[in-house]
Amino acid sequence: MRIVYMGTPDFAVASMKALAEAGHEIVAVVTSPDKPAGRGLQVSESAVKKAALQLGFTILQPVRLKDPDFLASLQQLQADLFVVVAFRMLPAEVWKIPPKGTINLHASLLPQYRGAAPINHAIINGETITGVTTFFINENIDTGSIIESTPVEISRDETAGSLHDKLMTVGAALLVKTLWLIESKQCKPRPQKSQISGELKTAPKIFRDNCRIDWNLPGEQIRNFIRGLYPYPGAFTTLVLTDGTQKTLKIGEAGFVSRKHALATGEISSHNNKFQIAVADGFIEIFSLQLEGKKNMKTGEFLRGFDLKNVRLKL
Repeated sequence: MRIVYMGTPDFAVASMKALAEAGHEIVAVVTSPDKPAGRGLQVSESAVKKAALQLGFTILQPVRLKDPDFLASLQQLQADLFVVVAFRMLPAEVWKIPPKGTINLHASLLPQYRGAAPINHAIINGETITGVTTFFINENIDTGSIIESTPVEISRDETAGSLHDKLMTVGAALLVKTLWLIESKQCKPRPQKSQISGELKTAPKIFRDNCRIDWNLPGEQIRNFIRGLYPYPGAFTTLVLTDGTQKTLKIGEAGFVSRKHALATGEISSHNNKFQIAVADGFIEIFSLQLEGKKNMKTGEFLRGFDLKNVRLKL
């Protein structure tokens, strides 16, 4: 089939390559415009653009998806199907163009975890199963009829980063299967309302203000919160130094030890090369971290150069 592929980050690269390897004709790739990034504000290309250039695909980078010239370009491509993976919300003027419709790959088992951050929220909520879903795009976000889905187990020590990589690979395979179903006319879409049972959990975009750790929560919830935000955007807290200076501390890898103790919530314990923070039902043990203005490092390295005596958390 003739396909227009739309995507931006690393997550979308594997699916694009898989479709090309499966023999589908990708007539154009739509991705985000180049933008300045980093300290030097050098122009940065999306991961999808870099991969598309290597594969020799035609690339479109519209600033506005309703731009008449962009819409005309899409029409002229005469694609059978549009495929969307980790891109922007499409206006109807775009997704209604191809005769076989526009499909999306979503990193959850829809209808659960609709939204921009399904990987993070599934781990934060302590889920043990998630997955990937393909569906036809309609006028609302992540609500179109489901084509296929594949469940994926979330291990106890899974992080957002490791789950991202799992779902990226499984999702690429599911997308190839989905296109085969559509091309062979064996596709049987199922309305999402027929799949709803119990509470619907959502996955809204995560902002920095959402990443501050609440040390009053149970320890296992805090551990899930930290791993659900690792490595990006990162859970953080605030250290108050002996001179009153406040520094942001981003916590990377951490564990929870259930243990009775007499320490106050948020009290820091550092001995035997360990960095632990007291919570109501035990301790959060920090394995890697990044102090404001410093590089990311393992706890042992951090403690060799930083004295936690008389340092406290801002709760």
